[in-house]
Amino acid sequence: MSANASIRQAWQQFQRPGVFIPGIVVLTTTGLWLDSLAGLGLQLVLSAIAWAVLLIACVALSPLDRCRVAVVVVVATAAEVACSLIWGIYDYRLGNLPLFVPAGHGLVYLVGYRFSQTRLANAHHAAVRAAAIVGVGTWATLGLSGVLGRIDVAGAIASAVLIVFLLRGRAPELYAGVFFFVAFLEIWGTWVGTWRWHEYIPGLGLMNGNPPSGAAAGYVLFDIAALALAPGLLAVWWRLTGGAPRVEDSPVTHEVDR
Repeated sequence: MSANASIRQAWQQFQRPGVFIPGIVVLTTTGLWLDSLAGLGLQLVLSAIAWAVLLIACVALSPLDRCRVAVVVVVATAAEVACSLIWGIYDYRLGNLPLFVPAGHGLVYLVGYRFSQTRLANAHHAAVRAAAIVGVGTWATLGLSGVLGRIDVAGAIASAVLIVFLLRGRAPELYAGVFFFVAFLEIWGTWVGTWRWHEYIPGLGLMNGNPPSGAAAGYVLFDIAALALAPGLLAVWWRLTGGAPRVEDSPVTHEVDR
């Protein structure tokens, strides 16, 4: 087999949900752990790796899906600046906004996207949605009880929003995949100390978990913004450039993993 054929085969395998999702889990787990131990220099290296992986992952996407990823990155970065650097709801370890965070939001979206393409998500829609709702609800209940160390009121409110979108949203399998991944990232990231949520939300006085049970709601809302805004933005782009877009009718293109 030639080198080009080997690269092509590896590339095709990387796009499969069964390879892509575990790969991103390993990448983010290792990256967050390394970031918790090092200074700005290594953080910049980790950021370069995260952006490279995101860009590589986007090559095989349709124009609409690439636009969705771009919207997620932009909206999520704006929310990070507002909620962390300005509002102070949570802090990153070095007091900055790590450059791998915007790329990370794009990868979160793609993990949810690839999860929505799995046999599990396509064959068992109701079960996947129910599992996510039970997970969100259980975490919120435990947070309110205080057994996790804090009375997590803010998380419970955000969890209720997340459950609504899991029930009524346009892409519940994608939202479920995002929830599962974000729940893991939040627990791992706060445990290793990459970021920390404040006990009270400044200005509101609402008690908050570390992490809050509804943290995934923020990520899902970024994805919802992408689903809502990307088709219009892409259409404007094609009009400006004179191209002919092919915009899918559904919010997610389901190509089942085989």
